Amino acid sequence: MNLQYIADGLLLGATIGLGAIGLTLTYSILRFANFTQGDLMSWGAYLTLTLAGAIGGALSGEVLPLGPFSFGWPILLAGLIAMGLTGLLALLLDQLLFRRLRRHGSAIVMVIASFGASMALRSLLEFIYTPQPLYFTQNLQIARRLGVGIRLTPDQLAMLGLTAILVVALHLLLTRSHIGRAMRAAAENPALAEITGIDVAQVVRITWLIGGALASAAGVMIGLTVQIRPYMGFDLLLPLFAAAILGGIGSIPGAIVGGLVVGLAESLGVLVVGAEYRAAISFAVLILLLLFRPTGLFGSRD
Repeated sequence: MNLQYIADGLLLGATIGLGAIGLTLTYSILRFANFTQGDLMSWGAYLTLTLAGAIGGALSGEVLPLGPFSFGWPILLAGLIAMGLTGLLALLLDQLLFRRLRRHGSAIVMVIASFGASMALRSLLEFIYTPQPLYFTQNLQIARRLGVGIRLTPDQLAMLGLTAILVVALHLLLTRSHIGRAMRAAAENPALAEITGIDVAQVVRITWLIGGALASAAGVMIGLTVQIRPYMGFDLLLPLFAAAILGGIGSIPGAIVGGLVVGLAESLGVLVVGAEYRAAISFAVLILLLLFRPTGLFGSRD
């Protein structure tokens, strides 16, 4: 077997897993499937592109790439700002829409509302930027040999490293900080958490901020390694849900492992059934695994 397919699957799976973390956080605390997660990835990528252009335009000289990478420091700075802005966009959605529905609506109403919000975000993005694909940079990279038949570009290696840093940082936040313990308590039992003095409303706000920021980071990764399109996040929505469910709803390590499983399955499935059926592979893997373990890989029965 060509190990290059495994490497490509791990790259795709890392991006899917990062986006699925925000999805599983939202579901575990707010108890509804958030269809806007994919579109937040697209918004994060476009915001980064816009901010990077503004930062680069403000400089008098040419911005050179950082070392072997195809991008310069304006994209790094713009990416950090875009993570915050995308988190605020997710929070704004909650304040304008989801918070009102949580008081009087059911879970299915929340799901339908998130689907409608997803369509609105996607249409607005297409209206502002047009459907034409865009790129962070026109610089071409030559893949480097890593041995055993695997070739990766410096940008792809940077994306793997960034994913690892973000996952470790989130793990430390959830396990070593007061707000992390509050988030885990709210995920277990919101009513009991509120009785014990935890500000559940603040937990909800922070959950939206984190979910939006991680979605933005995942969107930038896709944009750097492929291209930016208004539908790029929507096209990954099924793999995001598959990864979150495979790993077990509420499990951060599970979302990453689920993303890697889905990414590997899609990459290796191309060898068997062809690229035209790639979108159905993650759904097939999800069904097969849940037949044997309905709670997911790291999930537990209530």
